[in-house]
Amino acid sequence: MNEADAGQLTEDIWGQSDPSENAGAALILPEPVDEVLADAAPARIIEVGRKDVPRREATAECTIHMSTEAVSALMAGTTKGDPLEAAKVAGLMGAKRTSDLLPFCHPIALTGASVRLEPDPKGGEIRIQTTVKASDRTGVEMEALTAAAVAALSLYDTAKAFDRGAEIGGLRLVAKSGGKSGDWRRNTR
Repeated sequence: MNEADAGQLTEDIWGQSDPSENAGAALILPEPVDEVLADAAPARIIEVGRKDVPRREATAECTIHMSTEAVSALMAGTTKGDPLEAAKVAGLMGAKRTSDLLPFCHPIALTGASVRLEPDPKGGEIRIQTTVKASDRTGVEMEALTAAAVAALSLYDTAKAFDRGAEIGGLRLVAKSGGKSGDWRRNTR
């Protein structure tokens, strides 16, 4: 944070740019914020060291919707390269970096990850499905979801040149296995 940003933050909190004018004063937050903070448990990462180390797997999906022309353009590639392959790599990187992005996620040594893209130029969408595997004390659902979201963002980054109205939707967990809560699969209609 630079000095100007720090000064603005100080002014936002104290109502003036020189906090020394408030030496010894208490910061009073608006009452609703005070109540929420007073009742909230402190932020922490839970202890998982004593848990068993089962094999875990999770699958997630999402879809990016865009014009049929945009899907065709992405499938044909751009001067920067193949956006579909770039999205797969971005998704894999997202799975690996989940604990850097989400404050309550533990770093997990992944044993496998995959990103599958199913372009549908006639339907104007690309379906993204990710699977993440690990042998660890905590699940890999968030890694699978992050992989799908980051792959979709990578596709959007390229698609916006062809269709500013592209939309990402339907991010969801499809299945998970392993761990204390057991296996789970989403019911499809």
